[in-house]
Amino acid sequence: MLIWTPILVLLPLFWFCLPNPLFQTSYSTTVYDRNGQLLGARVSKDGEWQFPPTTELSDKYITCLITYEDRHFYRHLGVNPISMFRALKQNLNAKKVVSGGSTITMQTIRMARKKPRNTFQKFIEMVMATRLELTHKKSTILSMYASHAPFGGNVMGIEAASWRYFGHSSTDLSWAEAALLAVLPNAPSAMHVRKNRPALLEKRNKLITKLYELGRLDELTYQLALAEPLPNKPYPLPQIAPHVVSNLQIAQPGKKHITTLDATLQIQTERVLTRWHNEFSQNKIHHIAAVVFDVKTGEVMAYCGNVNYQTRQSGNQVDIVQAPRSSGSILKPFLYQLMLQEGELLPEMLIPDIPLMAEGFRPQNFNMKFDGAVPASLALSRSLNLPSVNMLKQYSVPKFLAHLRLMGFSTLKFPADHYGLTLILGGGEVTLWETTLAYLRMAQSVTFNTRNQQRTDFFDWGQVPVFTEKEASLFTAGACWQTLEALIYVNRPEDIDWKSIPSMRKVAWKTGTSYGFRDAWTVGVTSEYVIGVWTGNASGEGRPGLTGTGTSALVMFDIFNLLGQTSWFEKPTNVFTSAEVCKVSGCLAGRHCPEIEIVQILPVGFQTNACPYHTMVHLSEDECYRVFADCYPVDKMVSKTWFVLPPIQEWFYKRRHPNYKTLPPLSPSCSGNQTALRPMEFIYPNTHNAIRLSRQLDGSIGALALELAHRQTNAIVYWHLNDTYLGSTQYFHQMSVIPKEGKHVITVVDEWGNTLSRNIEVKLP
Repeated sequence: MLIWTPILVLLPLFWFCLPNPLFQTSYSTTVYDRNGQLLGARVSKDGEWQFPPTTELSDKYITCLITYEDRHFYRHLGVNPISMFRALKQNLNAKKVVSGGSTITMQTIRMARKKPRNTFQKFIEMVMATRLELTHKKSTILSMYASHAPFGGNVMGIEAASWRYFGHSSTDLSWAEAALLAVLPNAPSAMHVRKNRPALLEKRNKLITKLYELGRLDELTYQLALAEPLPNKPYPLPQIAPHVVSNLQIAQPGKKHITTLDATLQIQTERVLTRWHNEFSQNKIHHIAAVVFDVKTGEVMAYCGNVNYQTRQSGNQVDIVQAPRSSGSILKPFLYQLMLQEGELLPEMLIPDIPLMAEGFRPQNFNMKFDGAVPASLALSRSLNLPSVNMLKQYSVPKFLAHLRLMGFSTLKFPADHYGLTLILGGGEVTLWETTLAYLRMAQSVTFNTRNQQRTDFFDWGQVPVFTEKEASLFTAGACWQTLEALIYVNRPEDIDWKSIPSMRKVAWKTGTSYGFRDAWTVGVTSEYVIGVWTGNASGEGRPGLTGTGTSALVMFDIFNLLGQTSWFEKPTNVFTSAEVCKVSGCLAGRHCPEIEIVQILPVGFQTNACPYHTMVHLSEDECYRVFADCYPVDKMVSKTWFVLPPIQEWFYKRRHPNYKTLPPLSPSCSGNQTALRPMEFIYPNTHNAIRLSRQLDGSIGALALELAHRQTNAIVYWHLNDTYLGSTQYFHQMSVIPKEGKHVITVVDEWGNTLSRNIEVKLP
């Protein structure tokens, strides 16, 4: 009984003597592409290059290691008594420690414990090594040793050593390289690739010779291995996709990350960005970011957070892909798409393109001109601001903002009244990541409808953007396809006529330029890829010429050129229905529309109104005047269908469309008829608004510029401010006045007695 007592006490101690995990150490963050190519790494918290443990060891390295360190590794149980006896004899004869007799397993335990080397600690290592062998495979022990062995300086582990000394993975070692890594941990402080090189070379070659003598190497391999020189100095680690590596270092440090990036495409994309940066920087535009998605898998293939990361210049290390920036016009397609799928719009429906003043906001088109009325699809492809603002006003800002948030735009955190109608023109901040992802969802909605492909995830850090049911409800195939169809007609940089060049790929793309030329956006979409590009300065400094078309679009098309041929989307099936549409207005055909065409629309499109622009008018016999039955003989009337826009729209529209025919004036004999069409409208002010006058450079108060549109080109209009007559205008109806602060009434009267009034409130600066 007394004999068994110590055994029963020591056995649990023996069994639980190993800590779990065995190595309590910090590791470097390592990032690889989809094919296992190293993109980059960051040092561990301890300041060492120590990659996370590897289980893939080169057969050459295993052969070299076992031959050099522990020839009986596969035949002992952690301790080799013969080696221990031989080491003891050598130490006694030399009267100092010249050999330790440790097995690879014992050395593994010693590296994990980091205790002083003495007889007692050697005994503990023997016990723990035996325990390790009982529950771990030999291959696992070899991996533990190789992953934690010191290789000189701050290089720990075979994978870090292989990259630092040879510039490639440990799975691709030559015999000479494997032999060098096998002998280095034996005395890493005494020998290094930069010091005591003759002794290191001698040790390596001695091992190579031993392998040859054991028949592991043939004559040619032996001679080539001996002739291979030692590395002169450590190699720098790859610096591919540095912002991804830095992001992962922050999010999940000390781990091995396999991303979906394609290293070849990533390198090529970075080169494209660097080339364009060299050109744009001449205009003091210093930063570019880009991201490339695969539509089929939802994976990100290239991610360039910025350019020239290694130079550490101002702003270069800022990851612009994740930085909130003013959206410019990049959100317009989502409003168009939502209105299509909710039955508030048809693709060719005319949208007002007229001056607008609302909520103190007076937007302008980029070219500072107005079309009066323009088809919705053309307004989108030309990125006209006024039609978009009018569409948002119809759709409502709170509703659009709510849907943008559901689409994944997390940076739009303020309430709707904070943004107002400016939301559609850059009043909110978005990120390139979330913006490109939203366009990806649009593309996937069309692709998956026609091909039923499965969505997959991509990065292994942060929030993985899975296509949720809520998102799917916001991106219906038909509306997304119609939106993308409209976006292929955006004018390409340098006025390239892509339609006349068969080899030119079909791309749906949208640009955006923020106020003050601070942010330039472009997102391009095909059925295979979605590419997002941002150009500007991380500091927010604006530059003349910094536009989406002039900068980011050039970069985007160059990246597309890296991707080979692409195809276009198949038209979704079973989502459209035939409808009669007015050929001129793009609305559902009304009873007076003279030209009707059959087009494919979404079923919800039948909720839109019939054409309000074509009306039946009655003319005098010579068709010079409009008349009515109570003021003109019915038998002499000529009835015609007429395309009539509201006065403001007409005023601008006819300047862009010479074929537009204005209505003949009302016959003098019918001037008292109250059913006549509205003859005039205010262009500015066009609503009852508070108006703040500006102060001129000389300190004086600026004038209020009033403007009116009249259907009759030669009409005379008389202007009044309250009860004060201001004057008359003909042909061009503009009047300047400097009113006092307070409320006023502007009244205009034309020569036929038609009147129009507008209430305003003037505020002085």
